[in-house]
Amino acid sequence: MRTVLLLVVHFLTTLAKLVGPGGARAVVADSLLVKHQLIVLNRTRRRAPNLSVLDRFLFGFWSLFINPKRLLRSNVILKTSTFLHFHKILVNRKYHLLFSSRRRAKPGPKGPSKELIRAIVELKQRSPRYGCPRIAQLISTVFGIEIDKDVVRRVLAKHYHPNSGGSGPSWLTFLGHAKDSLWSVDLFRCESILLKSHWVMVVMDQYTRRIIGFGIQAGAVDGPNLCRMFNTAISKMGTPKYLSTDHDPL
Repeated sequence: MRTVLLLVVHFLTTLAKLVGPGGARAVVADSLLVKHQLIVLNRTRRRAPNLSVLDRFLFGFWSLFINPKRLLRSNVILKTSTFLHFHKILVNRKYHLLFSSRRRAKPGPKGPSKELIRAIVELKQRSPRYGCPRIAQLISTVFGIEIDKDVVRRVLAKHYHPNSGGSGPSWLTFLGHAKDSLWSVDLFRCESILLKSHWVMVVMDQYTRRIIGFGIQAGAVDGPNLCRMFNTAISKMGTPKYLSTDHDPL
């Protein structure tokens, strides 16, 4: 407790330098970060030191003032997994604040019962060609239970796993071996260390399984940006004969 109080006093005495212009903030934050890591290392222990809530808060706060390149050199005891875990928590908190409802609502229905789920899955297994609207109509006619087709679709997506026709390769793999110019493209989103959204496009050769290239776009993606990302990814490899994408609406 005494070491924590000394550290807080030292932090308060240097607070005036933090608000000033120039590079003093980064220097002071770097010094405080290293000092606190040494305090954690000097604690009596038999194994790796456990970080308290205050330790994690101070490390995260000081890292905001340090250049990302310098931050790796200032790392004494923190592993990369610790920073990644802290970053993941911040990302989840960001999207929770953006998309969660601010009003406290009563919990909704618990969903269909186990018997109804079993009936939907068995009906789909016996008649694979039946769609969700027809299954919902049959459930309503036979059992007298009003159910929406969207509920049937969610149940099938979670509980219905049809068996594949065989153990051979997929059509995409077969085409990739047959045509030596088939590339696959995918688009996903990731967060930077400052919690800014970036879209990443990756292009892969389906035959050799090697990565052709990447394209990155900060913020929202539209048609011209998407074309620019694709051209950046394939700039050194030319153009393929065939291009494959997944069924994601994105």
